[in-house]
Amino acid sequence: MFPRKNIVAVKGFSDAKADKVLESALKMLPESESGGFITAAEDCERRKGVLHITCGAAAVDAILNGGFETRAITEIFGEWRCGKTQICHTLAVTTQMPIEMGGGCSKVAWIDTENTFRSDRLEAIADRFGLDRDAVLSNVMVARVDTVDQMMQALIAIGAKMAEEPFKLLIVDSIMAIFRVDYVARGELSERQQTLNQFLSRLRKLAEEFNVAVVLTNQVQSDPGGMAFAGVEPKKPIGGHVLAHASTIRLQVRKGRAEARVIKVLQGPTLKEDEAEFQITEGGVAGME
Repeated sequence: MFPRKNIVAVKGFSDAKADKVLESALKMLPESESGGFITAAEDCERRKGVLHITCGAAAVDAILNGGFETRAITEIFGEWRCGKTQICHTLAVTTQMPIEMGGGCSKVAWIDTENTFRSDRLEAIADRFGLDRDAVLSNVMVARVDTVDQMMQALIAIGAKMAEEPFKLLIVDSIMAIFRVDYVARGELSERQQTLNQFLSRLRKLAEEFNVAVVLTNQVQSDPGGMAFAGVEPKKPIGGHVLAHASTIRLQVRKGRAEARVIKVLQGPTLKEDEAEFQITEGGVAGME
């Protein structure tokens, strides 16, 4: 719901009229979404609807308490070619599987900011899980965006779709790429972070309202203040505190030995700090077995 100041800014809306609009809107919302109090028992009941979507690797699912959580924003960050987008492709397929198989039995939305979405990857992953290729492709909606404004519009559009059709996964790959292009000058950092905060707030509302798992991939940059280990330059995710605080769960992905990848839990309300190995196969993300 829009804040009061946005409504007052609309031409023809007085303070009194804005108050009446807000009051009417709040009455239409359940207590949990209108800023009102609910009991812990009611929240516990609501949480029973949360799903955990498998990523295709049992060890990774285990450290995530069953998989990628709905009603949550999960950030996956790491260096180039460490497997972030491959995780997203696998989730885009597994989300369509029945709930009893670790899926969400629903559609998927994908906001592509770096032209990394590949439909042929979905076909190969669908074959692995025994799903119909055409059905899998039909259930994934993709928006390729080049500006922050287009990202915002894509979010509004998918919100309207979610009100009409079942979605359980929204991917943004990657979250900061376009922000770094549209806001280049140092003097624009504050504006960039404010706009990012607005975008993340809308993502959080979609996750809560439609019980959707929001998965963001993120880039890394050098961390001059970090401690180098074994000669490796320290890296940190970009986006600053705004992105860090908005993410419910933060996962770091890095290359391991040989073909292995390592995913580590850095943040999560119910998760302990842990890590697991996985590999990238023709059929998507898989365990090391």
